[in-house]
Amino acid sequence: MSENILKDEQMSISNSESRKLNLAILPGDGIGPEIVEQALNVTKAVCQKFGHTLSYEYGIVGACAIDATGEPYPKATHELCMKSDAVLFGAIGDPKYDNDPTAKVRPEQGLLKMRKDLGLYANIRPVTTFPSLIHKSPLRADLVEGADFMCIRELTGGMYFGRPQGRSEDGNTAYDTCVYTREEVERILHLAYKYALQRNKKVTMVDKANVLATSRLWRQITQEIAPQYPDVETEYMFVDNAAMRIIQWPKSFDVMVTENLFGDILTDEASVITGSLGMLPSASIGIHTSVFEPIHGSYPQATGKNIANPIATILSAALMFEYAFGMMKEGALIREAVAASMDTGIVTEDIANDSKSYKTTDVGEWIVNYISK
Repeated sequence: MSENILKDEQMSISNSESRKLNLAILPGDGIGPEIVEQALNVTKAVCQKFGHTLSYEYGIVGACAIDATGEPYPKATHELCMKSDAVLFGAIGDPKYDNDPTAKVRPEQGLLKMRKDLGLYANIRPVTTFPSLIHKSPLRADLVEGADFMCIRELTGGMYFGRPQGRSEDGNTAYDTCVYTREEVERILHLAYKYALQRNKKVTMVDKANVLATSRLWRQITQEIAPQYPDVETEYMFVDNAAMRIIQWPKSFDVMVTENLFGDILTDEASVITGSLGMLPSASIGIHTSVFEPIHGSYPQATGKNIANPIATILSAALMFEYAFGMMKEGALIREAVAASMDTGIVTEDIANDSKSYKTTDVGEWIVNYISK
């Protein structure tokens, strides 16, 4: 699947060609069903506009799956994902598990299992600013205006999957193991360099090579691979320095690539500088299929209130058209519709400022109508 995400190959696919899209829809927990519904409506509108045939089937994952089956990522859901061309995913998480550290089965285990079983080895998070949200950024406008970089996080290795992992019998000692193989590091680095060639030709590899053996492996392999991409500048940065640089000079980055744990932390930090966590999409590129999801969580406090911001999930659908199907015009139309909704002030309460706010369904319907006109 990873070969299909590179733009040179995407552009070889005719956007005028009618296609059949076969999707797995995994709403998940909390606000997941509400935001995924709007993204699916947008997907339907785009398919109708461009003459594509859409088929889809729902699956369960996370807390709702535990409640129904006892498993956070049931076999039936995995089989559904495996036979789908792409997966549109909402969010997982529930307070009844967050507040119970002794729970043996947790919603997040479903997400990790899905990543491992589908071979979702790379999480792609574009970090872009929106002119109408610059004032909501915690940073000065001159620092964030025009920031546009991509975080590429290795997703199936490192401390989240390393073994041994657990606690001692008396419960007083806990341990996690960070493990990386050459193959895992090489494939994510090649992906980063290929993306950089499509952008501003700079890769920043983030590690902690002064302390960690796994980071020294990452740096060694980067030094071996970098000469294969002579047109791309390679920068090496310790993770603590990278965390500072995102705040001090976010416009200095083009493509940032890093291991699982560091990427988890840095991408959340990067998302906040744009002004709203509810605006940023992501794509998890896999061996078997790919998953498209907003970067925010399940936001259980807002569940059922029709106030959640659906734009990150709608923009994830745009990434799905582009990365999974090579449909650049379709993705561009979704982005245009989202930008128009924001310029018009059709936004949810989290980004409405002092102006009128709209419900989740209102924003989704406005974007659908824009696409359908």
